[in-house]
Amino acid sequence: MKLFMLGFTTLLTSGSVFADTAEHSSVIHDKTGFYVHMDVAKVISITDVSDQCGVIFARLDYLDHQGREHVLDYLVQGSCTNEN
Repeated sequence: MKLFMLGFTTLLTSGSVFADTAEHSSVIHDKTGFYVHMDVAKVISITDVSDQCGVIFARLDYLDHQGREHVLDYLVQGSCTNEN
């Protein structure tokens, strides 16, 4: 009986070692448009447009309040300074 319990315990332990316990959280790509609801809890990164001229593509990476990662690609007017 002790050998059976030892084998059963070993089986459970080895099974939990090989079990995939990590959550597979894929990045959510948000759509741009008017009245887009954004649940931003933390900004991860944002495109620096300080040295860009004209309308350019920018990207916002953020986490929502549930901890899921979102990516939003959008157009923005760059804020370059003309030093002629």
